[in-house]
Parts: sequence; structure tokens; C-alpha cells
Amino acid sequence: MEIEEKILEPVEIRGRIHSTESFGSVDGPGVRYIIFLKGCNLRCRYCHNPDTWDPETQDLRTAGEILDVAERYHSYWRNGGGITVSGGEPLLQIDFLLELFRQAKERGINTCIDTALQPFTREEPFFSKFAVLMQLTDLLLVDIKHIDPEVQKNLTGYTNENMLDGMRYLSDIGKPIWIRHVLLPGYTDDDAALKKTREFIETLNNVEKIEVLPYHTLGAYKWKELGKSYPLEGVEPPSRDRVENAERILRGL
Repeated sequence: MEIEEKILEPVEIRGRIHSTESFGSVDGPGVRYIIFLKGCNLRCRYCHNPDTWDPETQDLRTAGEILDVAERYHSYWRNGGGITVSGGEPLLQIDFLLELFRQAKERGINTCIDTALQPFTREEPFFSKFAVLMQLTDLLLVDIKHIDPEVQKNLTGYTNENMLDGMRYLSDIGKPIWIRHVLLPGYTDDDAALKKTREFIETLNNVEKIEVLPYHTLGAYKWKELGKSYPLEGVEPPSRDRVENAERILRGL
């Protein structure tokens, strides 16, 4: 496949890095080395990493530089551990991801992407690159923001049609995903929307796990440090009962 060979040609490309975490335990199976990339188009009201939105950074690294450091922790990667690329939105740097995961597979490293699929499109050149990237990806953690496109637009600045289409494509090719849903009181926790989300999940054949992530305020201080007004001032985290209710609905229990 000529286009695939061209995409996989070794290139000296540098990723725009926000930060890394050596012993991640909640971003995929096992213990993982987490690479947080800069840049995100979404403006989620509950975002706890608004400092990743701006794509500009002084920390530019090649795939080899990232993996040389990551492999220092290889002995801890039991039970399917490896690397997870998060953000920000990793797919905005798809060329870097292709090179990073190509080299990771040469080193026998398990690969995972934490994404909302916001950049997904079936148009070129993205779609061909994404198809090749999926051949190099073991798992995706996919965040469903809200099942209603207009509610999601109010919550994040973007509707969800292309993101849901991206999930359908991943289902069509049988690429394993874990679904994540942030439970935000007054926005994403109503039973009717949760049931519609469950109906959508039931159309997919590649979902290995469903995680409900309770909203928290731990990132509120970052908004203030960036000179931004925190949009959810006064909103409290959901109760344990509401979290368990969402888990039952989304998991079809």
C-alpha cells in the first residue's frame, strides 16, 4: 500500500509535550508511562488540564527521546502496561503519534491513546493516517462528552457527530476501546441522556470497559492561574449514589 509506506517513512518530527508521568495506573491496563501532549480544540467546562489547550510549548521531543526515557520503567509494565498518550487532544499531533507508535512497536511496547476523537474525519489526509495509526495502537480510551450534539456544544464548544462516527469506525475495524464518561451534575448526569448513551454503546462491538469518572474540582486552580474564570464555580461533585446509578445505566446492568 503506497500511501501506508509513505506515512510510515521514518521522519524527524518533534512532539509538542506538556508533561509526562512515570507510573500512571488509571490510563489503560497495568502501570503506564503517560505522555501528555499540548493542544486541544475543545473547551470543556470541567477540564482539569486547561494548561494543555495552547499548542505552544518549549518542550519539543522526538519519538526516540520519549521512548528512551519511558523504557527506563519497562520493568514495572506488568499486566499489559506500556505507554499512553494523552493531552490535550493527542490526535491533533497525528504525525508525531505515527512516528512514536511505529518506534514503540519496534521496541515491543504496548500503545494506548486517551482521546475524545474531536479531530476525527473520514477526509484526507487525516483518514489514511488514522487508519495506519490504528494498526499501531493496542487500545483507545474514548471520552463520550454528551450524547446530545447541542448539549455537548454548550459543554465543550463542539458538537459530537464526527466523534461518534469515529467510534463507529473503531467498532467496524474491531479496535478495542474503553469508554469514559465524566459525570457532571446538571450537565451529564440525567438518566434520559445516560440511557441514550447506553443505546449508542450497544451499537458498538469493541467496548471492553466502561468507566464513569466523577467530576472534581482539583483543576480549578489552573483556570485561575491562567487568568480564566472557572465556569463551574459552586458545582459540587456527584454523590456516590449518582455515580453508581450512572454506572448501572451505562453498563446495562
